[in-house]
Amino acid sequence: MANSDYTIGVVGVGRMGANIARHLNDEGFSVEAVYDIRAEVASDLASELGCEAHTELAGVTAAADYIITVVTDDAAMGTIYAESGDSLLQGAQGKVFINCATITPQIHVDVEGLAEQAGANSLEGCMASSITQAREGTLYLMCGGKRAVFDQASPILESMSTNLIYIGTAGQAAQVKALVNMVMNINTAGLAEGLGLGAALGLDLNMLMEVFSQTGANSRVLETDGEDMVIRDHECYFSADHAAKDSGIALSLAQDAGVNLPLAEATKAQFELLKEKGKGDLDKSGVAELTFPGRDD
Repeated sequence: MANSDYTIGVVGVGRMGANIARHLNDEGFSVEAVYDIRAEVASDLASELGCEAHTELAGVTAAADYIITVVTDDAAMGTIYAESGDSLLQGAQGKVFINCATITPQIHVDVEGLAEQAGANSLEGCMASSITQAREGTLYLMCGGKRAVFDQASPILESMSTNLIYIGTAGQAAQVKALVNMVMNINTAGLAEGLGLGAALGLDLNMLMEVFSQTGANSRVLETDGEDMVIRDHECYFSADHAAKDSGIALSLAQDAGVNLPLAEATKAQFELLKEKGKGDLDKSGVAELTFPGRDD
């Protein structure tokens, strides 16, 4: 099949969803419909892409064979897959849903069941990447669900990503994503403490980051967030709000498994504190505002 033979709808066109839609459109896929709870956001993107902005979820299902969802949380997933009223499940026979939000793993299992009852299929496409990678089609994409559904949707998934991995059954990709973000958040908070203490000691922070990069203190987070922490550039690519939510998902999994995660608990507390101070919309690098001397106001 040619890319143009795949009709696509995107539900949730914030920064990630909109850039996925833009990239797929650039790659020749038929992006037919977009939807967002903020109607004006969907309308603006629809005008840009030359598609239709729907005000009802069922309209997206009717317009496309593959529906990509990028919503905020478990509650939003419950809304778009409601068993009554306006829902993506209306008229869903034969459709494929690709759910990309970071949500509780059990929700993916539940949605798979609901989709099957409606004669449709679902797949989780968990993203460990940034807004820029969504736009460029270079996502690290972890998928869970039935292997046959993954294979069916693979041309779309391959276009969205440069690293594509099938994890296993529904919910397992979300488990892996939760662990990825938990460790990333711990690394981010740890780096903020290291650089904050370095600043308090009067050390040259550029020198300190160079030393970190050549030793056991090195991390991917040092590359992406270190300079931003020092110069206080917290333009949002992955928000403190999301960091707190995702660490919470991991801690919930740990509780169910009977595992104690004190570092994850401390990290979540830091991001929750940032939210309490009205800074939850900062990038996760903003956690440095709590650790550098003179910044915590």
